[in-house]
Amino acid sequence: MDGGPPGSSEAENWGRATLDGQPLGWGKVDDEESVRAIRRALDLGVTFFDTADAYGAGHSERVLARALGKRRADVVLATKWGNVIDEERRLLTGSDDSPAYARRALTASLRRLDTDHVDLYQLHLSDADPERAAQLRDTCEDFVREGLIRAYAWSTDDPERAAVFAEGAHCAAVQHRLNILQDAPELLAVCEELNLASINRSPLAMGLLTGKHTAGRALEAGDIRRKPPEWLPGFTADGAADPDWLARVDALKEILTSGGRTLAQGALAWLWARSPRTVPIPGFRSAAQAEENAGAIAEGPLTAAQLTEVDHVLGR
Repeated sequence: MDGGPPGSSEAENWGRATLDGQPLGWGKVDDEESVRAIRRALDLGVTFFDTADAYGAGHSERVLARALGKRRADVVLATKWGNVIDEERRLLTGSDDSPAYARRALTASLRRLDTDHVDLYQLHLSDADPERAAQLRDTCEDFVREGLIRAYAWSTDDPERAAVFAEGAHCAAVQHRLNILQDAPELLAVCEELNLASINRSPLAMGLLTGKHTAGRALEAGDIRRKPPEWLPGFTADGAADPDWLARVDALKEILTSGGRTLAQGALAWLWARSPRTVPIPGFRSAAQAEENAGAIAEGPLTAAQLTEVDHVLGR
């Protein structure tokens, strides 16, 4: 799936942690099933894959490269940089916003991804200083001239920061949080004004829009949602889905499952109806989940009337 027919896929976050032991992944992941899922997505027409060097401390990039194999040329490959990782211990050890580190990180990602270029290289530090980011934008232009990347973006929820990167000739997108429960009208306006793709992080609200979470059911150990950091709403301190969020999902269920869609497919359909620039990146762990995500394309976006009905239900 690419920036034309919307609907991209994010390579699953293999287990990782901070130095203090805070989990940053989604629990247990089977590499073999991940490879099967990626290849199934390819067979179903998925052509945009988003990952990051910090996912699994490099492991995600390696698994994605293995899965793509000789089909690398068939996809748009996106990764991110800015977090400092320890591959051997699978740890996130800090961050580095220097141009020198950007080059080292890109060199390492190219090696793990087994490719000579990245199609979209994204700054992974959402709150980086804008002046520092302007230097990184210029560094990315150097990477483009050297043929190491095709385009670049900033993963940030701040419209003003997104606009800083958009001043560069080869800035093509902004990656930001967007789902039916967490709209982002200001960022979508920036994308429209500055001709950027809107790559949608958390399009299924960290799994809440899949219908698989119930009130009071704690998540497994090693899942970041079990001890949610401040930036991750929708889950309680005891590691379960927030009942208020689940109630909103339940109120939307009839609209989203219209036409035979699954709940997740309906949530993706809302994104495509929300803006023609949206490129959602729903994660998947299995071939079945990849099939469900890809199946949303055939159903198409929600109607304008359904968009209005969603806003009415959510009171916005």
